[in-house]
Parts: sequence; structure tokens; C-alpha cells
Amino acid sequence: MKIEPKNFKVKEVFEGYKDSAEEGVVGFGGKLDIRPQYQREFVYDEKKRAAVINTIKNGFPLNVMYWAKTGDDTYEVLDGQQRTISFCQYLDGDFSFDGKYAHNLTNDEREKIENYELLIYICEGTDKEKLDWFEIVNIAGEKLTDQELLNAVYTGPWLTDAKRHFSKTNCPAYGLAEKYMAGSPIRQDYLATVLKWISNGNGQEYMASHQHDDNASELWQYFQTVISWVKTIFPKDRKEMKGLDWGRLYNEHHNASYNATKLEEDVTRLMQDEDVTNKRGIYEYLLTGDEKHLNIRAFTDNQKREAYEKQKGICPNCGEHFDIGEMEGDHITPWIEGGKTSAENCKMLCRECNRRKSDR
Repeated sequence: MKIEPKNFKVKEVFEGYKDSAEEGVVGFGGKLDIRPQYQREFVYDEKKRAAVINTIKNGFPLNVMYWAKTGDDTYEVLDGQQRTISFCQYLDGDFSFDGKYAHNLTNDEREKIENYELLIYICEGTDKEKLDWFEIVNIAGEKLTDQELLNAVYTGPWLTDAKRHFSKTNCPAYGLAEKYMAGSPIRQDYLATVLKWISNGNGQEYMASHQHDDNASELWQYFQTVISWVKTIFPKDRKEMKGLDWGRLYNEHHNASYNATKLEEDVTRLMQDEDVTNKRGIYEYLLTGDEKHLNIRAFTDNQKREAYEKQKGICPNCGEHFDIGEMEGDHITPWIEGGKTSAENCKMLCRECNRRKSDR
């Protein structure tokens, strides 16, 4: 891969700067794609954005940036998007620094910023070489997520449409399912999650097979179906629902019949059950019937010691004597039948009997 260092002034990069939903983010007289399809949204906060302007204003090094050559005289930002957009936004009047917008600066102050020299490495090579380099140079700063790296590999019309639905601030997916989804759309968390759901865990394979599709309508329709299913069977949203693996649950259980009214009664009851220590697990428990999702409260050491002494160390199932360390607490009346995790409802079983009981 060929890499050539060059110096450009800030004003050269800012020339022709435009940020629009239709044309993306461009600069350098329209010859630089500042935010290629695989790049993340702008994520710098006010403090980091101000730090960029302060660095330029004081003539400090801004760190090396990398551009990839895409044509005879066209480029895309490989690394440095956040810094580039920061100084372009400032010169474009989007925010102030030290109480001054760019139009408030004296001629000398503005010229100092505009004439600041950026060290930019121009990279030229195959797509694979450029993408490998993209991963290497982004190991510092705003660390890339796995999904952002996949976006770098599988660019195309499908990805552009998928990002429109799942990767923008206040995107349609956020508006539809913010109460059920964890993470941030602009860091690709929503896209990564729905890809995992629709592919049963192999989002990369799904992206590879659909890379050149005209749109991501299949993915979007699937996502809407999952969220609609969740809202239908669990119509009352609770904070415990956020971030659950809803797509997997939909894939496994959407063909079953559920009574939403009965499910809501069960959720309400279990939320109030002090023996249920994992309230988030209630939803999967109601779909699967597996108590492990609830993390039923364990008997305390004192409760187990009390039961052990009452039993004189004898396992009631096999009739053998054991040391207390060889036994485990168990509910006399099962939790599912209303038994509580209390001293009165505790019996001690040897490990083997308890294991056999759990396997049934």
C-alpha cells in the first residue's frame, strides 16, 4: 500500500464544506468525502470539539490524519473525521469557542486558524488494504465498535439504507423501539443488534449476502415485526424490558399462542415476589417456563444450618448422612407452587439427590 504525507491548510479542507442528508459531508472543494458510508456519525461532545479548536488556535499538533485516494483527484477520510468536522463546523458558524463564533474573530485570528497546516497521509491501494489500514489507525481515540468495522467492509446501497433506519440520531428504529433497545444508534448498536437477531448470531454473513441489495427493507420489516410482537404480548412497557434479547425470543416463540392479559398479571405478580432477584428474567421465564432466568433467592447459610441440624445431617431422599458442605438447600414446597425461600421451607439434600431432582 502506498502512503504519502502531505500538508494542507485548514482553509483548503474547509473549502466547499457541506453537510446535508442528501449529499453527505464533503469538503476540499467537493473532492473530499469527509464521512464515507462506513464511518460513524459525528460523536464528539462539546468538550472534545472545543479541544480541536483550541489546539489549532494555539498552533499545537492536531495529530496525523489519513485520507484514502478514491480517484485521480478525489479522496475520503480514513481517519480524522471527528477533527475535520469539528473545525469545519466552527468555521461554518455552528458553534462558538471562548465566547466567539468564527464571524466574531478578527482577521488575524481567523487567518491563523485558516492557515493552520494539517499533516495528512494519502493512502492508495486495494479496498482490502485500505480497510485493513482503517482498522489499524482507528485503534486510538473514539474506539471503533465491531459493527463499525463491518460497515467498513460491506459498503453499498444496502448499508446506506440500513443506516438510514438504524444508525442516525432519532432514526426510525429509535422512535419505534427506544424502550426496548440498549445502546446508541450512532455507535451502530441498534444495527448490530437487529443483524444478530435476523441472522441468529451471524450478522457478518447476513451483511455479506445482502451487501449489494438495493435496500434494507427485509431487515427493517423484520425489526418492525419483532417490536410489534413484543408490544402485543407485553403491552405495558417497564424499564426491565430495555435491552432484552427480543429478536431471539421472537424467533423461538412467535408461533406460540399467548394471552396478553394473563401475561401481564404474571409479570405484576413476579415483580412483587421478593424471591425473584432477576426481574429482567421474568419475560423469558414466562415464555420458556425455565426458573433459572429468575435467579430465585438462595437460602442463607443460617437457614441451611438450621435445616441441617433439624435433619441431623440425614438426606431425606436417600437416607444417608453427610457433612453440611456436601449438602445443598432445597425448597420443601417448590417455589412454583408458592413456597418461599424461608427457614420453615428449607430442607437439605445431598448433592447427588439435588442434582437428580434438578434434572427431572
